[in-house]
Amino acid sequence: MNEGLSAIGWFIAVVALIPLALWVFKRSPVGARLAQGPMKTVASLALSPSQKVVTIEVGQGDERRWLVLGVASGGITLLYSLTPPPAGEMPATPATPAEGFAQLLSRIKTGRGEPRAH
Repeated sequence: MNEGLSAIGWFIAVVALIPLALWVFKRSPVGARLAQGPMKTVASLALSPSQKVVTIEVGQGDERRWLVLGVASGGITLLYSLTPPPAGEMPATPATPAEGFAQLLSRIKTGRGEPRAH
């Protein structure tokens, strides 16, 4: 009887360790690279609890593309596709949360990366 309980105890311990091992692997550098795969999220903006705009990068090397997607409960829509900047260059830093939407929109319309002086 004691051997039966011991075997069941070891079985439960091994089954309990599987999620722990997967969690550790996912957070390791190797697991993070494998989980990311050929696609990575560049930016995300929540518009409402059920809608957001997401920019993802797909492909590698010269085949890289950024896809701007509208994500809603009804599905995913491609809004825009563009060539990403070279690897060392990233676009201007995103607006701070304190910056109003109207200011951000006027900055985009004028085509300038710098905020206007008041």
